[in-house]
Amino acid sequence: MPSLNPYLNFNGNTEEVFNFYKSVFGGDFAAIMRFKDMPAEHQGSDSENNKIMHIALPIGKGNVLMGSDVPDAYPKATPGSNFYISISAESEEEAHKLFKGLSEGGNVMMPLDKAFWGSLFGMFADKFGVNWMVSYDYNQPQ
Repeated sequence: MPSLNPYLNFNGNTEEVFNFYKSVFGGDFAAIMRFKDMPAEHQGSDSENNKIMHIALPIGKGNVLMGSDVPDAYPKATPGSNFYISISAESEEEAHKLFKGLSEGGNVMMPLDKAFWGSLFGMFADKFGVNWMVSYDYNQPQ
């Protein structure tokens, strides 16, 4: 069974937002990646180098609040619609099935493919306008 987590997008203040959430919920970030950490061929403008590409804050048992700054090449985040539902599949086959099924009739923003960080990953808005991310981590603990 896949797990679901909220994924929030912001316009350049993700680090501030997540430091606030960390001050309320406690704990430590499980991941912080900046746009400058991406391979050179995937990097955008110099102005976004220090912005957050991905951040994850575990909250409670099995829950992770995740987020990122919107890259300059994407439309700005709009409060109220600046989130994704992130699905972590248990197998590559499950990731493909979920991506294909949920994206049917929708708008694929990033096709499901192997990403430089070691996961199978894709993004889309379904036919109802709900934003989704589907991933499968090849390095899952056994």
